[in-house]
Amino acid sequence: QVQLVESGGASVQPGGSLRLSCAASGFTLEDYTIGWFRQAPGKEREGLSCISSFPALTYYADSVKGRFTISRDDAKKTVYLQMNSLKPEDTAVYYCATRRGLLAPMSLLLHEHEYKYWGQGTQVTVSS
Repeated sequence: QVQLVESGGASVQPGGSLRLSCAASGFTLEDYTIGWFRQAPGKEREGLSCISSFPALTYYADSVKGRFTISRDDAKKTVYLQMNSLKPEDTAVYYCATRRGLLAPMSLLLHEHEYKYWGQGTQVTVSS
């Protein structure tokens, strides 16, 4: 069955960096689009970034553009989210999700209802 497992969450100081991983199993990752989302306490889930299957087109929300970088290694069946210049407002549970195929415009892929499969999440806390 389709399974996504996030890892890499931690507590860091403002300005720090983290790299989250999303390990995929039970399906052919190279055929799927992956999205990263987050949910802070009391807030709705927010779409952050997505990456398509080949040629790995990417899209970012304005809130993370220039600070976060999404990438994929299909051989390792893993998608990454490199997060730099972290701020306290980045504190949240981070989730990856997957769906087959691409949408146009890619901004649609930051909407959670476009994804069928989800991981369990990993906590990121940014605090001094």
